[in-house]
Parts: sequence; C-alpha cells; structure tokens
Amino acid sequence: MLRRTTVVLTSILAMLLSTAQGAQAHGGGGFSPGAPGIGDAYYPLDGNGGYDVRHYDLDIGYTPATDVLTGVATISARATQNLSAFNLDFEGLTIRSLTVDGKAAAYTRNGGELTVTPRHGLRKGRGFTVVVRYDGVPQTIDDPNLGLTGIFHTDDGMIMAGQPDVAATWYPVNDHPKDKASYTIRTTVPEGLEVVSNGALTGTKTRRGLTTWTWDAPEPMASYLVTVNVGQFDITSYRSGGIRYWDAVDPDLPGSSYGPFIKSAFDRHPEINGFLADVFGPYPFRTSGGIVDDMEGLGFALETQTRPIYSKYFFTSADNGAGVVVHELAHQWYGDSLAVGRWQDIWLNEGFATYAEWLWTEHEGQGTPQQIFDASYADFPADHPFWQLKIGDPGPVNLFDYPVYLRGAMTLQVLRNRVGDDAFFRIVRGWAQTRKGDNVTTPEFIAFAERVSRQQLDDLFDTWLFTPGRPEVASPARASADSAAPAAPELRR
Repeated sequence: MLRRTTVVLTSILAMLLSTAQGAQAHGGGGFSPGAPGIGDAYYPLDGNGGYDVRHYDLDIGYTPATDVLTGVATISARATQNLSAFNLDFEGLTIRSLTVDGKAAAYTRNGGELTVTPRHGLRKGRGFTVVVRYDGVPQTIDDPNLGLTGIFHTDDGMIMAGQPDVAATWYPVNDHPKDKASYTIRTTVPEGLEVVSNGALTGTKTRRGLTTWTWDAPEPMASYLVTVNVGQFDITSYRSGGIRYWDAVDPDLPGSSYGPFIKSAFDRHPEINGFLADVFGPYPFRTSGGIVDDMEGLGFALETQTRPIYSKYFFTSADNGAGVVVHELAHQWYGDSLAVGRWQDIWLNEGFATYAEWLWTEHEGQGTPQQIFDASYADFPADHPFWQLKIGDPGPVNLFDYPVYLRGAMTLQVLRNRVGDDAFFRIVRGWAQTRKGDNVTTPEFIAFAERVSRQQLDDLFDTWLFTPGRPEVASPARASADSAAPAAPELRR
C-alpha cells in the first residue's frame, strides 16, 4: 500500500513538473520570450531583449583557399527576465548544433533572427551558456548607403570591418552596442599566415601545419568593434607609456607609395595617444595599435577596439596619415569606451573624433579649431544641402554622411565658444572619464554639459543638432580660402 501510494504520488509530481516545465518553455508560468530587438528605432531587429551577454569565447578556423569559416561560439549570458526563449542575431552561416547549458535546444531561423528555445525556462538573474557550432562562407555586405562592409576576402585571407551590421555575419551575437561584452578569440589558420584581432596576443600554437592565434580582449566591447584579420602581416609589438602596442602592416605596403606615410603615422602612435590623453583623460584600454592591409576594395577606416583598421588610401601624405590615426584613436574614448546607446546619436562618436583632429591640427601648428570652423562655415553657403541634415537624428540612410562628422565638430566648437575653454575641456574630459565603459545618448551629454558649465544650453544644441538650416554665428571670421583645414573624412567611420 505504501509503495503503491508512493508510485502514484511520484507520477503526479512528475506530471506537475513536466507541465510546469512545458509552460516555462512556451511562455507560461511567468516566463516569456525575449524581445527580437533591443529597442533601437533605426534598426528594430538589431540586438535582442531578455538577457545580457558577459563574454564571448570564439573558436574559429579559416581556410583562405575556400573562404570557409568554421566556428564554435560559447556565449556566457545572464537572463534579465524570466525567459522561455531568446534571440541571437546570426546571418547566412549553417548551424551544426546548438546547446543551452550543455543540453540540445530547439531553434528556428528567420532572416537574421535566430530564436532559441531551451528545454527549461531561464529565471531572471540566472547565468546560462549557449554553444553554437557553425560553418560556411561569410558574405560581404553590399549596403546601398554604406557600400561594401563586413567580411572582405583578400588575396591571402580576410579582413573584418564595418558598422553597424557586421558581427552577425560571422558569429551568433546580441548585435547592438548596448550589450557590450569581453572576448576571447582563437583563430586557426594555415601555418605561415598571421591573425590580428582585438586586445592582447596571449599565445600561438602550431600543429600539423595549422597555427592557432589567441587574442584576449577583457574590456567590454560593442560587437561591431570586434575584428579578426587573416593574412600576411608584419607585426610589430612594443610597450610605451604603460600601453602594449601591436601594429600589423601588409608586407606588400612598405615598398609602395603608401609605405613611408604608414610608417611615419604608426611611429607616432604613443605620441598621439599621449596627446589625446592630455585632453580627454587616460587612455581607456590596456592595448593599442593599428592594421593596414594592401586591399583595393577597402575604402574606410574603422575604430575596431584597441586596434583600428585603415584603408591604405588614407596614407598619401604625412599629415593625412597622422590625421586619420588621430581620428580613429580618439574613437577609443568616444565610440568604443563611450558607446552609443542608440544609433541616432552617432554624432557623439564622429563629431568628437573629428574635433580631436582639429585639436591635433592646432598642436601641429597648422590652424586652430576656430580657424577650421570659420573656413568650414564659409565653405557651405546657406542654401547648401550640407545644412539640411539633422545630425542629432540623421536617420539610418544618412548615418555616416559628412555633416555628421563636420557639423558635429562645429557643434563642439560652438559649445566651447559659449562656455569658455575651462568649462569646455572639463566637459569633454569629464564626459569620457565619468561615463567610461558606458553607453551614452545626446540628452545625457547635454545634461552633463549644462551641469558642468552651469549654463542652460538647450538652444545651442537644438540649433546645431536638430534644426535644418545654416545657424547664425556671432561675427564669423570668414577665413580665407587658404585657411588650414583638414581633409574631409570621406569614407572614414
């Protein structure tokens, strides 16, 4: 009698548990799916809701002869709600297996959305691990507005660079700057090729004709800033000012017309970082450097975290080379450490990096920021289309248009003129230091500038960020046509 009762009770408990688990898996019992997007108005399906990624461990292999990439992505995350299912962003490549906490999980794919349904619901606050095995040939993105971006297949390997949508073409990811994470990236390639990525090179190991390169990036990073570059590179490593540098240059370039200017610009890495640190506060990461490949189709530079990627075409003179390096290294403060919380605030990245170029131009004795402002203001008459874009809300089509860069920098000069040098430099330095590692928005910057300056600044920012038309300026200097102004950052990101 007791045994039979025990069996009956055990069966009932098992049925109740099974019912509860089924309810969790399908959205009942207080569990629900995470949102398929993180909430960005420009890119509604970028990123995902319901969880926060802490770390990506990416173990990939790449074969240049076939362009096939194989990957094992181990994603360590924490649920921010009771999750019955969640999404990852992932495009194109073939999934071979997917587990959650070591158990096979159901999944479906719809375009770039990978929906994962674990066997059991994930309670809010719980850490969980997703492992995805996959392979395929990652495709280059041909965006009608941004041009070619993402994975570039080179003559001896590949380059990964672009924004805003790149990461999801080569690994499953919560693909929005709001969900930063640390990374460990192991890449296995044929012996004789180099791999250059973010952070610090922690080891190489060669076995049976293949070499595995391990790079570790412990500081949280937005997904579009992650890069893996495979090919022939001359890698130079050194330490200066407490920062470890890795510079990687295609061996075909030193003997080209670009070579001397690449060398002169890269030789100034510590000097440029030191100059920027004097203005913006300590460099936010432990490592730095740069990457240049001898590639015809790459037409931009990108602030990939700790190690920007540059098109060779920027290095046509000593001034151009140093200028683009200043721009991308300034992004390490504004764009990488301080990442946008929404893409419409991209001027916080590009305006600050362009203004850093203006400060460097003055440092080099070639013109003050005010002179550059005046020359730029004079270059565009009131009826020019340049003045029509609202750079504080440019829209996804115009996200990287020239006014976002130049008018963004002009906004900062107008701010400087309004509040004075002392308050201005306390604003830009305090902004970088108090929000280090954070996501930021334009309203937050305006509030910070008002707090530091003790001035009401809504009219200034409304005029320069959100109102089409050429703003009036007080007694513009109307610099002459030969005033020193840096080259337009065309194709620079």
